[in-house]
Amino acid sequence: MSLANTLGRGLLANMFIQNGFGAFLEPDSRAKKVEAAGLPQARQSVILNGALMVLGGTLLAANIAPKLSAGVLAACLIPTTFVGHPYWKEENPAAKANQKIHFFKNLAMLGGLLVVIGGEGVS
Repeated sequence: MSLANTLGRGLLANMFIQNGFGAFLEPDSRAKKVEAAGLPQARQSVILNGALMVLGGTLLAANIAPKLSAGVLAACLIPTTFVGHPYWKEENPAAKANQKIHFFKNLAMLGGLLVVIGGEGVS
């Protein structure tokens, strides 16, 4: 395993671990967005999503079942991106720009997860 792969997995996983803990421990503000999107059991969904991000991120960082953990993280990230950062709904230019940055940052992380799933650079 190369240093670049180990470091890359750790850096990618860190975002999921940090945000997952935040969602798990303090779900209420996120649950409001989930509720507003019309999804059921908003608070429970946020808590489950956070727990899966912590677990998936930890496994990815430790190189334990990296393709599976990246798949779990990708499955968590897709709804998180569209529900959490709908920049197209923002009317305030500064808020729109901020949400757009987060939306595309999440897409970049999804790209990293797809690389792991595809096996590129994973040994």
